[in-house]
Amino acid sequence: MSHKIGVLLMLLLSFSMLCCAPNSEKLAKEVLEKSIEAHGGREAWDNLEILKFRKHTKLLFEDSSIESETDQWIEFRMKPYLEGSISWTSDSVEHVSTFDGTQMKYSMGGNSIQNPDFLKAKKNDFDATFYVIAQPWQLLQDENATLTYEGQKKLDSEKLAETIRVNYGPDDDTWWFYFDPISFEMLGNEVQLKDHRSYIENNSMVTAGPFLFYGNRTSYRIDENGKKLYVRAVYEYSDFEIINKNN
Repeated sequence: MSHKIGVLLMLLLSFSMLCCAPNSEKLAKEVLEKSIEAHGGREAWDNLEILKFRKHTKLLFEDSSIESETDQWIEFRMKPYLEGSISWTSDSVEHVSTFDGTQMKYSMGGNSIQNPDFLKAKKNDFDATFYVIAQPWQLLQDENATLTYEGQKKLDSEKLAETIRVNYGPDDDTWWFYFDPISFEMLGNEVQLKDHRSYIENNSMVTAGPFLFYGNRTSYRIDENGKKLYVRAVYEYSDFEIINKNN
């Protein structure tokens, strides 16, 4: 009888420890909450109505020669739903990509492009641009994201980072986000796509109103072990403008 009681107590103790131990998703959310606070806070993001900024992108070939450069002006309107525009000039031709919350539109040199596949690709570009600038806030708002805390990792820069893996399903990309373990500022992120793996390093951050956004970023093509192979892109974010719904 005493043996059965002892086994029962052991099972109860194990169950109690299992219930009390913070799980991986909970730890990931705790890191994100601290990072959101470090980048301006949840309330400030919820009050944000319009975000405008400039993004300069330089794409490089493996031999460091320039593949392309774009200087884009981007505007996102959060309220009452997400819409916005991305505009730039290439070879003296103005390009404007616009999403009105329902429909994607694109004009080149004042001429509207109607091709459905082309517009779908531009909507993906629009979503990707918002996804990048909306971190870390968006990670806690995305219902499709599965968050996993992976502990601390030493990055290539020798910095120690809190690591969160983000999965969106077996057919989608897998992301890793890295945070300073003291300040909880974002240090960078890694992404596994179908045909390659990239690591994007945050070289500097800028303050805009209550927010801390990217300043300069460098994207590296890396191998399966995380070794940097070459610089694929350099990004510069500037000219931020913040408009709150209370303004």
